[in-house]
Amino acid sequence: MTNLSKTAAHAKLIAELYRKRWSIETAFQELEAHLHSEINTLGYPKAALFGFCVALVAYNVLAVVKAALRSVHGEAKIANEVSGYYLAGHLGRTYDGMMIAVPEEEWQIFASMSSESFTQTLQQLANKVNLAKFKKHKRGPKKSRTKPTCDSKQPHVSTARLIKKR
Repeated sequence: MTNLSKTAAHAKLIAELYRKRWSIETAFQELEAHLHSEINTLGYPKAALFGFCVALVAYNVLAVVKAALRSVHGEAKIANEVSGYYLAGHLGRTYDGMMIAVPEEEWQIFASMSSESFTQTLQQLANKVNLAKFKKHKRGPKKSRTKPTCDSKQPHVSTARLIKKR
């Protein structure tokens, strides 16, 4: 359903644009949830913008890692079984350790790689990833809660009265 006129756009184009919009919305949701892009800046707009830009760069790294995993393990497996939250956390923790353990000169090989070589290297590394470490945990069904019984003559139950009963 849309309020656009038939001459403005075809249904297929509208559906494609809407699908793209939701992929962007999903990216922003992942930015906020997993990469903590919304930070308390105490009223410094430039700091907020810088923090958001850093989160965008981190999201691009996460997107490349996910793409490498999808190319090796399959689209459905990564989408349904791998948690972006656990993956982002692992990348953050591993980065800190690798910057300490591996000298900067060792990383120069990646700067001179062609796109094809880099893609192959990422796929080789993705093939060695233990996906069980990043398993999504689906929420179980909600448990029904019993309603507290109340007296129709006295519908309000004070906390003090409940504590006194115990």
